[in-house]
Amino acid sequence: MKILILNGPNLNLLGSREPGIYGAETMEDCLARLRRLYATDELLYYQSNVEGCLIDRLQQAGQEGIDGVVFNAGAYTHTSIALHDCIRSLRMPVIEVHLSNIHRREEFRHRSFLSPVCLGVICGFGTDSYRLGIEALRQAVAAPDR
Repeated sequence: MKILILNGPNLNLLGSREPGIYGAETMEDCLARLRRLYATDELLYYQSNVEGCLIDRLQQAGQEGIDGVVFNAGAYTHTSIALHDCIRSLRMPVIEVHLSNIHRREEFRHRSFLSPVCLGVICGFGTDSYRLGIEALRQAVAAPDR
């Protein structure tokens, strides 16, 4: 499989930003672990703090033969109708992931504009949320009618 792991704003600081909430593992460490676990898959990675760049990357993924996206949109999850519209236009599955359990945090984080257009949502398992997202994508592609 060809999977895009896409991260939104501030996730470039993973490992140093609020480790009590987001953990101490860097995204580079997480990607190395995922690439070992899924050596037969092609895992692509992109991060941007800019909403438009995330939209551009999602649209590009739709033209690259990518099988699915594991997407942590960060704070844009709770604000972006533009990302909602973009995901809705894609023909590949998108799994929404979050490192923390957004439902145990501030009230404004409880609403996701992306969940209605994503195949599923995984939250609260730290960087393991990415692995769980990949597993969900692999199952969805193997059995698309489930």
